[in-house]
Amino acid sequence: MNQNSFSYYVINKPFDVLSQFTDGLGRKTLSKYLGNLKDVYPVGRLDLDSEGLLLLTNDTQLTNFILNPVNNHEREYLCQIEGIPNTSELEKLEQGVIIEKKLTLPAKVKIIENPIVWDRIPPIRERKNIPTCWISVTLIEGRNRQVRKMTASIGHPTLRLIRVRIKNILLNDLQPGKSRMLSDEEVRNLKG
Repeated sequence: MNQNSFSYYVINKPFDVLSQFTDGLGRKTLSKYLGNLKDVYPVGRLDLDSEGLLLLTNDTQLTNFILNPVNNHEREYLCQIEGIPNTSELEKLEQGVIIEKKLTLPAKVKIIENPIVWDRIPPIRERKNIPTCWISVTLIEGRNRQVRKMTASIGHPTLRLIRVRIKNILLNDLQPGKSRMLSDEEVRNLKG
């Protein structure tokens, strides 16, 4: 396959959609939104209950490059959590917490005031006596359900998780279920 036959897309994966094109259990998949795309595959995944930026390509060399943890590619998430973490709890996330008997790598974490996000359908559960807040979490590793496990470890369960960036690719205002082709410049920056 030559360079010109590679395809590069991003989709804003909606909540309750699998990061794959088929499912034997009848759940919603990417094919509902990308049915006309052929021979592209997700680079990594977002869990069924997570939303946001998902990269798709047929360039296996780029896929291997992005997924290889030695390359330290940043992935940024907006995370709505239960409660308001204090400085000490945020520092724990930044320095690394133990999940599944292994310390996470250092992360970048900050509270985000009023992020602009779409309404989730169905909406998250809300408790009248427990406030929520949004934090940005930037990781360079991608362990299974890592952000959710990290916030739970400091006593602030994740209610909603949206990936907004992979390396230099931003979700920006791409709406749930919508996709777009990456520009040549974006692809060059991803590979660099």
